Amino acid sequence: MFYRFIFRAFFQKLDPEFAHELVVAGLKAARILGLLRAPKSKNSYPVMGLNFENLLGMAAGFDKNGQLIRELHALGFGHVEIGTVTPRAQPGNPKPRLFRLPKNRALINRMGFNNEGADALAERIRALRNSGVPLPVIGINIGKNKDTSAQDAASDYELAATKLAPLADYLVINVSSPNTAGLRDLQQVDALRPILTAVLKVSGSTPVLLKIAPDLGTSDIEAVTALVNELNLAGMVATNTTISRSNLIAEANTAELGGLSGPMLQERALEVLDLISAGLAEDKTVISVGGVFTRSDLQQRIDRGADLVQGYTGFVYGGPGWAKSLTR
Repeated sequence: MFYRFIFRAFFQKLDPEFAHELVVAGLKAARILGLLRAPKSKNSYPVMGLNFENLLGMAAGFDKNGQLIRELHALGFGHVEIGTVTPRAQPGNPKPRLFRLPKNRALINRMGFNNEGADALAERIRALRNSGVPLPVIGINIGKNKDTSAQDAASDYELAATKLAPLADYLVINVSSPNTAGLRDLQQVDALRPILTAVLKVSGSTPVLLKIAPDLGTSDIEAVTALVNELNLAGMVATNTTISRSNLIAEANTAELGGLSGPMLQERALEVLDLISAGLAEDKTVISVGGVFTRSDLQQRIDRGADLVQGYTGFVYGGPGWAKSLTR
């Protein structure tokens, strides 16, 4: 209740990206002051040969540069997916590029893979691992640079994987963001195969998953799922944000371009979860994301076949106690 009051009275009046930067600074300060500490969980959920403290993780997009891994762990997330990270640093799309839809409890973003690049992240993760502090499972979500052509995309993914796979607990190949021109075209099997093959060639023992969009049709999802089985990836992450604007309450910013996240993704995320759960081999991992807000949402994803679940927008609207309230 207190967070909702502060959110409405203060954060909601700020530019969303600036508010995010304030949250980053506040969480870092809280950890340094000893107000945020690593959880003392004795739970262990084995997935992909890794031990997760709980089944809820922070989805990619919130911590693009690996700056909040310890802080998000202290807030109750069992894993944190960093990124999307590209081989070279890039500024992303012009601002404004992040929008709140409070009546819908939703967000629209067109960030465009703004990040410090693979080398900077590798240095940060290496230092964190060498420090010996308790850490959650760390996933790293990789993408191509905006100025890399579709024909050369596999080289970008291979380069990012080469630099980051040794430091990641698992890798996610992101070809499903709507905010980099032409990226979603790489979800077609013929374009996707060389990307997956290139990453698998350099990933070693690090599990590799593929993240897909909710806007793919049934036949495309089935084809991509078959390819994941064929190439023996570790599994899939479903789903990314949507370009659909159906089921929205009319309010400011609903017409903004970009990927939409929030409760309106629940129905489609569940449909995609059912499709890939039915098509993937039994030894594959399914991470479900999109429209997760409550403990019952989390349980529903597990009941429908997800091995792990992720959230982002639910955390933004739910506040710092959100993850612990879902996993308690």
